[in-house]
Amino acid sequence: MEREGLDALLVFGEHEDAGPAPFAFDTWFTNGRAGTTVVFPRDGDPVSLFPMEMFTKDHLESTRRGDVIWIPPENIRASRDSRAIGDTLRQLGLENGTIGVVGLEPYPPWHPEGIVPYRLWNNVSERFPEVRFKPVAMALSRLIMPLSHEEIAVVRHSARIGDAMVRAMVDTAAAGVPESEVYAAGMAAGYARGTIPAAMHFWSGPDPLASGLPQWGYRPQAPRILRDGDIISAEVFCNVGGRHTQHQATITIGEPHEDLRRAADVARTAYDAGLRALRPGRTFGDVVDAVRKPLDAADGWEFGPAVHALNPAIALSGFPADASRRMAGASAYPAEADHPTISGDLTLEPGMTFAFEPNYAYGRRLAYIGGTVIVGEDEPIELNPYTARILRAAGGDATICAGVDSSF
Repeated sequence: MEREGLDALLVFGEHEDAGPAPFAFDTWFTNGRAGTTVVFPRDGDPVSLFPMEMFTKDHLESTRRGDVIWIPPENIRASRDSRAIGDTLRQLGLENGTIGVVGLEPYPPWHPEGIVPYRLWNNVSERFPEVRFKPVAMALSRLIMPLSHEEIAVVRHSARIGDAMVRAMVDTAAAGVPESEVYAAGMAAGYARGTIPAAMHFWSGPDPLASGLPQWGYRPQAPRILRDGDIISAEVFCNVGGRHTQHQATITIGEPHEDLRRAADVARTAYDAGLRALRPGRTFGDVVDAVRKPLDAADGWEFGPAVHALNPAIALSGFPADASRRMAGASAYPAEADHPTISGDLTLEPGMTFAFEPNYAYGRRLAYIGGTVIVGEDEPIELNPYTARILRAAGGDATICAGVDSSF
């Protein structure tokens, strides 16, 4: 706050059920449930504004059990609407000066123009015409991205759980099994190991080209029954203590198609190039350039972004929007603009975490592989080599696909 010339921070947090890539900066100050608003004066302790009374009850019960609580009861407020925010600012003597706000700036991928509701922000701004509100989410993000040794230990634990989730899916997947059972096996492995993962993105079929929640989660339809020759394409999200990992899983039921093998080779080459570029002192843009070279050189097409930051997710590799126009039927949809790289100037420091998820397709055969990588003091720390390749499940007998990198 001193460096940015701030008298206080006003930190908005997204609802705790937001799913992957949540805007949960409030938890970095509270060690509590996501979905609060924090007011942190430079010369005082942070105050946490709760969204509902159940948060208070949980805080009290956690205190009774001896949990590690960062915000004492006297620094808790019962509401986080504009009136409660205004009252808190006045109580802290913040009617003038400069307040840094976390929540007004874009945050990929879900909040292109911030998360703060217009009506709430309009009320706060009108009540405090003498205050200069300064967006500082990016400055704060770059400060907290290099994780401590304690946080890295938590990330490693999350990565192990994510691997266990994917292994449970590989062990369950087989022809004749409903895809919902594979999904349930993965999520249950996370629950059983003491965390509550965000709902994974999951599609199956002979040649799926999609990424999102399974359709039976939002439409009244039955889950698919897996068949020989199917592919499961899944983004598995895990988190422990608010520190996130991500795991890209491509699982084949039976022998993989030759085009899938070719696509996997390109994706793996891009993955390895990214590892070589992930060094302290280089920029995120350098990593993106290294990953893109093999993708641009091949004669297939890229499905989506290949690498992004975690903890928090403030950096995202760009990719050409016209690549996806190669999908049959895509011309019926509005054309997209190219997707530029976000935070390409970010200088890498030890302790920063990234999701490496290179993907490539030949025709309709998409290979989507990767996992979580940490910037080390010298070499990168690769947490999930297990998912950095195509995995094969055949009647519950999980093996590494022939013809794909098997050095792990």
